[in-house]
Amino acid sequence: MSLRTTPPFRADHVGSFLRPKYLLDAREQFFVKKEITAEQLRAVEDKAITEIVKFQQEVGLQSITDGEFRRTYFHIDFLEQLGGVKTDIPVTVKRADGSEELAPPVIRVIDKVRHVKDIQRADFEYLKSQVGSFANPGLTPKVTIPSPTMLHFRGGRAGISREAYPELEPAFYDDVAKAYGDELQSLFDAGCRYVQMDDTNLAYLCDEKMREAARQRGDDPNELPHRYAGFINKVVAHKPAGMTLAMHLCRGNFKSTHAAAGNYEPVAEALLSEMNLDAFFLEYDDERSGDFRPLRYLSKGKIVVLGLVTTKFGEMESKDALKRRIDEAAKYAPLDQLCLSPQCGFSSTVHGNNIAVEAQRAKLRLVVETAQDVWG
Repeated sequence: MSLRTTPPFRADHVGSFLRPKYLLDAREQFFVKKEITAEQLRAVEDKAITEIVKFQQEVGLQSITDGEFRRTYFHIDFLEQLGGVKTDIPVTVKRADGSEELAPPVIRVIDKVRHVKDIQRADFEYLKSQVGSFANPGLTPKVTIPSPTMLHFRGGRAGISREAYPELEPAFYDDVAKAYGDELQSLFDAGCRYVQMDDTNLAYLCDEKMREAARQRGDDPNELPHRYAGFINKVVAHKPAGMTLAMHLCRGNFKSTHAAAGNYEPVAEALLSEMNLDAFFLEYDDERSGDFRPLRYLSKGKIVVLGLVTTKFGEMESKDALKRRIDEAAKYAPLDQLCLSPQCGFSSTVHGNNIAVEAQRAKLRLVVETAQDVWG
């Protein structure tokens, strides 16, 4: 068994990285103090992205992202650029234990959803130019975007204009899929071959609190995963041939906190058997995610990337423990259909997790070295 030459790779990652202080300072100068221009901010972002590309190459990763350094939030910054979508900035709230939590943003569909402009293309083109500067054919630039299911799950039927969509089926789902397909085609035309959709909603449907919230707004949490599988498949139908399309299931990742817990069993069949995606990044860094039995639904030809290394805390996992967990997962899905990654990004929002830059590097090296031992 060998390392993979196409994405996802045996050692992969979710995408976001801790922002350097000078980038955070520049963002404050632009967004808060209004002291610099958009062009000046982009120049600072370019510098930071050049550095994070080099960082990923140095630790041995093959998939290379821009660290999501141009974003404030992993989802809002993309979704608000779709025609017909209105978003509000998420609110930070204090938990009883004193920690902070990001309250879900308000995402509303106020008109027909459509692709009105290229959203990620210019950002990808800069990333590609930097990845290419290493002249290494083994490196693949990867783009991360939020899952289209976020346009439904956050508000349900009440969050989608009845004037624009008197009925959700099929017009709403078809329009969103077409908008996403147009964005994927734009990226493909620019040379992108690897896209990951970040989805909190299917992970939230593993959590009984979130399932009850879905019931309260009129949705059936047992039916939703299958509906979302059909929704995602409409997007996949627009995917250009030759592009790898993956999904990361996120349980919340704001300042090292989580929003949901629960075994993948309630969504596993819809996710791993029904969705026509190429790969699935699943969080498995602690007991919140349950056991590996749901992997039995994994279809042939699809890949699960096991997120066994936490990005929330700096304490290091042991290589032997990771290998034992991979062996346990391989009881339910073929080892050749498994890869390894951190459980999430290191900075899903601009704020970043409570982890040091040195730990970020060490954890990625651990992922790379463990993957080489297991599959190399």
